[in-house]
Amino acid sequence: MKASLTILYLLFATCCLMRHEAINAYQVEPQNWWVGMQHPALQIMVRQVSVANAKVSLRSYEGVKLVGVERGDSDNYAFINLHIDEHAQAGELIFDIISQHTSDVLRYPLHSRQPQSAARQGFSSKDIIYLINPDRFANGNPDNDSVAGMLEGPQPDFKGGRHGGDLQGIIDRLDYIKDMGFTQLWLTPVRENNMSEYSYHGYALTDFYKIDPRMGSNEQYRILTQAAASRGIGVIMDMVLNHSGLNHWWVKDKPTADWLNFAGEFSGTSHARQTIQDPHASEFDKKQFNDGWFVPTMPDLNQRQPLLATYLIQNAIWWVEYANLSGIRVDTYSYSDKSFLAKWTERLMNEYPNFNIVGEEWSTNPAIASYWQRGKVNQDGYTSELVSVMDFSLQASLVKALNEEESWNTGWIRVYQSIANDFLYPDTDNLLTFLDNHDMSRIFTELGKDLDKTKLAMTLLLTTRGIPQVYYGTEVLLDNTGSNDHGDIRIDFPGGFQGHKHDAVSGKGLSKAQKTMQSYVRHLVQLRKKYTALSDGELIHFSPYDGVYSYVRRAKSHSIMVLLNKSQTPVTVSTARYQEVLQGVKTARDLLKLSEVDALDSIEIPKMSARVLLLKHD
Repeated sequence: MKASLTILYLLFATCCLMRHEAINAYQVEPQNWWVGMQHPALQIMVRQVSVANAKVSLRSYEGVKLVGVERGDSDNYAFINLHIDEHAQAGELIFDIISQHTSDVLRYPLHSRQPQSAARQGFSSKDIIYLINPDRFANGNPDNDSVAGMLEGPQPDFKGGRHGGDLQGIIDRLDYIKDMGFTQLWLTPVRENNMSEYSYHGYALTDFYKIDPRMGSNEQYRILTQAAASRGIGVIMDMVLNHSGLNHWWVKDKPTADWLNFAGEFSGTSHARQTIQDPHASEFDKKQFNDGWFVPTMPDLNQRQPLLATYLIQNAIWWVEYANLSGIRVDTYSYSDKSFLAKWTERLMNEYPNFNIVGEEWSTNPAIASYWQRGKVNQDGYTSELVSVMDFSLQASLVKALNEEESWNTGWIRVYQSIANDFLYPDTDNLLTFLDNHDMSRIFTELGKDLDKTKLAMTLLLTTRGIPQVYYGTEVLLDNTGSNDHGDIRIDFPGGFQGHKHDAVSGKGLSKAQKTMQSYVRHLVQLRKKYTALSDGELIHFSPYDGVYSYVRRAKSHSIMVLLNKSQTPVTVSTARYQEVLQGVKTARDLLKLSEVDALDSIEIPKMSARVLLLKHD
């Protein structure tokens, strides 16, 4: 009998202990943090039914202080504010969460940072970026094409459906990417997009902290960045600050009443981005641009809400630290609240002073795009910490230049004028340049499937100022002639999927033109990597003449002259007009033909082709 009573007592004590030490299924974001961060504040969002009514306390932990707990308009959220001083060590924080009927324990990890994490080097003009739509690149794991709980399954024959590309497919082709010479990977978003249709593009996030399981997992994303780093390749994450997907859990259960713009009801954006800089713009027009939704399935986030602003800032830092990123690309940059953007970029650049962030401002007007770059003195006093912006002006000008007849105001003069507008930018080396991307027709398509024009365009891209980005498959002339649908622009990479008869990696089934272009891109990329004049040298360009656009990239140790001839006949140019850059130069080496040029009194450029000359001084 005594033994039975003892057993009952132990069971009772165990039950009581479990009641007081139970770990409830709280949703916690961010899931962990790191000691030694530049900014000592951390805000942990806890989501659980009625958690706002609970009392939260932190058990003693040296160097960490509970500052307070904020609550919004929903009973299902609590925001725990902490101060983590510079002497705090890695370990585990323990929170007691006590409500009227329960007493739970929340354990929260604090990790040590990787050595030199704060000093990480972001992408720069020394890099060549390879842009990939993961769903359309390669299917490395068919087992994750359909995942329980995910609303959209594979539709490989539908241009707007999921084709099954994933992180493993990219990992499997990293050696190809390295062999081509690319040094950075920009993946369009791979985080969860649990939408019922058109989820393949990734821009309707339903979980900001989770890789979409049809792409892989958080751990596999980290494996990708590690495998890429071992090959000298960095990874740039595509981030969305402006909106989420309609199926994000915070749409139905908003933490605060003002979490979404227009009270959570659809009101379309005007796309009138110029209202941000326009000194005469009405407040109505500014609001409709900034607060309006892209589409009904993408609710616009209100970054003026302090809790949401902190959430987005911490989310970005978490991914940089967790996945060892070398950069961030921000989608629809100017559509977010500009005061928030200043705070967001400032926090990230304070944490990582050598980092790089590029913002998408889709405007061909450099006056609008340059407004956002760090160092720009704006009339309205706005100060930005955004390092890089995308050069849509040069892209549009180049397409027009190559498709137009040459005259005093058409053809190459468009490229010349676009680059002449560089005076508007505080840092032209940090302009991201490109021929095409995931939102526009392929450059081969835009240039009428003309191989010579496409080679001229690629030559300019990889020899002019800025940070060049090549869209996957451009190196093998992927084409969307006959359709401007995004699903056709984001065509499958040859050889990335079962049943493909063509393979860009092995070369199987590629046409002569495709192989020629692939080899040409590889060669140009290697030239840019070898010669620092092409990556960060001074640019001196000359007004177009006789169908030729020409410029010199000049470093301390060497100079390279580039001449681009779009005429249908060979052109011989006198070097008299180039004397300011040819003083002391007697001979040159043609880096495309790999041959010596013994005399520089004149230079012949074959029809529809380029000369890239390494100038040799006495």
